[in-house]
Parts: sequence; structure tokens; C-alpha cells
Amino acid sequence: MVTTPAPRVGVLALQGDVREHVRVLTDLGADVTTVRRPAELAAVDGLVLPGGESSVIDKLARAFGMRGPVREAISAGMPVYGTCAGLILLAERITDGIQGQLTFGGLDVTVRRNAFGSQVDSFEVDLDVAALGEPPVHAVFIRAPLVEEAGDGVERLATLDDGRVVAVRQGALLGTSFHPEVTGEQRFHALFLDMVRERAR
Repeated sequence: MVTTPAPRVGVLALQGDVREHVRVLTDLGADVTTVRRPAELAAVDGLVLPGGESSVIDKLARAFGMRGPVREAISAGMPVYGTCAGLILLAERITDGIQGQLTFGGLDVTVRRNAFGSQVDSFEVDLDVAALGEPPVHAVFIRAPLVEEAGDGVERLATLDDGRVVAVRQGALLGTSFHPEVTGEQRFHALFLDMVRERAR
């Protein structure tokens, strides 16, 4: 019997909830490493951009020489999953960014930072996500962004009751406004790992 090697994935470990992603991915059987340098990025087949503060991650990515390599990896088709701040970093366009804030880009979306207000305006809700089946996804929104516009090639995976988009997929890129890694929800990470395996074939 031929065993399939565990997918090699990295979590960008410049700032944010890195450990939570590492734990979920490890529980799902992935070979996980933290990524801070270009050589570490080159050794993985997929990358997670964690929640945190998008402007800080942007500044640190430039300071660590990671912005270019991550953009190149995205352009080359590396599967990337961004949660909360990670979704902002994947967006081609952001509104309400701080002056000079950059993204890695790749997702043909416009994302609004802190769309729901400050930390005190955090909330939880159950979302129907057809791509993941039942049961609904219990989603936690913490200073969360919102997808305000999405291009024709972007699949809208989840919306709030009022139709606002909070999860998207485009090719090898996956993004959620919320934090599955903090609620024990593993299906988005499992979907991401399937995307990594698919590209590795």
C-alpha cells in the first residue's frame, strides 16, 4: 500500500495567532513549519496567513524580506489560506488601510479593514457554507474585515444573513473574515490541505 506523504505547509510567523493554526493543521496530519524567511517559504507547498494586525504583518514582511517571495509564491500558484488579517493581506485592494499599507495580493477582492468596529464589537454567528456541508460553521469575528467587492472569478463561500461576503475562494487562494482556528472548526483548514494536495499531484 502506497502512503501519501503529509502535505508540507507553513504558517507565516511574523505576528498573530500562529500557534492556533499550527495546532489545527498538525491535528489534521499536515507537516507544519513556521515561516519567517524566504528559505523556509521555499520548503513548503502551502502557506497560512494568520489573523493579527495586517499593517504590522505587512511592515514585518517587508523588514524580513518576505513580501516579494510571498507575492511570487502566490503568482506561481502556491495554495494560501488567510484568516482575518490574512484575508486583508491576500486582497488586491483594501479600504481603511493605514497610510502606505501594502498587501501580498492575489485575490480579486476589495476588503474593508475593521469593517465591524473595534474589539468590543466582536461577535459570533453560525454560517451556512455549502462547500463544507453540515453542520453550519460557528464563526468568530474579532475586528474582522469584510469583502466589499469580488471579481467574477471569486467564489463566495459564505455570507452573513444580510448578504455581506465573509469567505471566498479563487483558484488556490482561500480567505475568511473570521477565525476558524479559535473555535475548533477544522473544515476550512481541511479544505486548504485538499487544495495543497491537489496542486502537489
